[in-house]
Amino acid sequence: MLSKKTQYAFHALTYLAENHSKGPILISEISQERQISLKFLENILLELKKSGVLGSKKGKGGGYYLIKSADEIPLAKVIRVLDGPIALLPCVSLNYYEKCENCQEEICGLNRVMADVRDNTLKVLENKTLKDILRNR
Repeated sequence: MLSKKTQYAFHALTYLAENHSKGPILISEISQERQISLKFLENILLELKKSGVLGSKKGKGGGYYLIKSADEIPLAKVIRVLDGPIALLPCVSLNYYEKCENCQEEICGLNRVMADVRDNTLKVLENKTLKDILRNR
């Protein structure tokens, strides 16, 4: 399941995408419009900025903005930034691989099934973008 953090991130990102013509948007505006705790939102937006999804401008007319257009931000990237691996087991993760305890991957049936789940999930999440969320609003 997506964490609340990631769900809030998508709410904030869609707000930024819908209002991109305004330029940078204040955190307080996003917080109020999307009903997200200001302190929680600050941390989320900072993580997204560090990962290259958002930019920010300080001072008058400042705030956060999307660095790329909504159709260039894959959902998988946002999920990985905030929630970490998409794979359900560490031994099938592409970016966060760890060997499972007491497991022989070469003969583990669960490993093979979860690798298929990962591949199919990634096929969707890497090809769907923020713009796809906007289309369904």
